[in-house]
Amino acid sequence: MAEEEAKVESAPTVYEVGYLAAPDLTDEEVARVYAGLKDAVSGAGAEVISDELPKKIPLAYNMEKILGNTRRKFNSAYFGWVKFALPTDKISEVKQKFTDTTEVIRFLVVKTTRESATSGRRFMRDIPYRKPLVTRRKEEAKPAAPINKEEIDKEIEAMVSAE
Repeated sequence: MAEEEAKVESAPTVYEVGYLAAPDLTDEEVARVYAGLKDAVSGAGAEVISDELPKKIPLAYNMEKILGNTRRKFNSAYFGWVKFALPTDKISEVKQKFTDTTEVIRFLVVKTTRESATSGRRFMRDIPYRKPLVTRRKEEAKPAAPINKEEIDKEIEAMVSAE
């Protein structure tokens, strides 16, 4: 019975880590950071399930991070992710490696499932555009009263002479 409990505790949990890398990296540096982070995950004893090369994206808001001795602001970054299976007691090693990597602005580790839960993206250009219908209220639909030019001329004369 104790062996069964030990097997349950050491069973690998599926995690996904998403990270943002500094936007001023060259293509070679991005590849180096990507390989280093993936090696850190597999070096901790994880089984890499899937991953994606980092792609440059605009950020929804500006982020600040102290790199070296300078505070830097970022409005874009390279976004990448790795999905892996790892025993729960070893996840702190992976988090520490991401924290120690100076090119990483921010990262997030979440528990997930082995199956891919992503659905296909539906772009707005796939949906035909339809002009919205304009409906008028009953009051607006009534025809306007005819204009009496003589009354308008009298009102204009009254305004001009009042000055």
